[in-house]
Amino acid sequence: MIMRYLLLIISVVLVLGCEESASPDKSSATFSFFEGGEVMAVRKFDPAQIERGEVVYRANCVGCHGQNGEATPDWRKPGENGKYPPPPLNGTAHTWHHSTEVLKRTILKGGPPEFGSMPAWEGKLTEQQVDDVIVWIKSLWPDEVYDVWYKNFEDKQ
Repeated sequence: MIMRYLLLIISVVLVLGCEESASPDKSSATFSFFEGGEVMAVRKFDPAQIERGEVVYRANCVGCHGQNGEATPDWRKPGENGKYPPPPLNGTAHTWHHSTEVLKRTILKGGPPEFGSMPAWEGKLTEQQVDDVIVWIKSLWPDEVYDVWYKNFEDKQ
């Protein structure tokens, strides 16, 4: 009888231990196994927030960053004024190389004036609108890009 209880306790401990390690609780992602056993972050964004972010983006950002965050083909070449055009936000440029905090600060305070013409949106957009736009931008990134970004930034917080 004691042996039976001991086996039951060991089984419960093993099952609980496996469940905890297989599904880390993250606020903006879960992890899934992909082909070859690779573990990748999978977004858990609120669809309503993505929709709100898209509305704000289309009203304020399209003129510079493009309809779907694609920007202009020559975004890597400085213009006649020596400043760079707005970069893509869809995962094909460097946006995903920055933490959420840096992205938010750039939107609110503007970009470095010596490099580009990103205006400051502080006082024009609410912090919630900025957060919504950032989530919409992240929703554009390919899975592989989001995975690298998440593991470099969000997973560290």
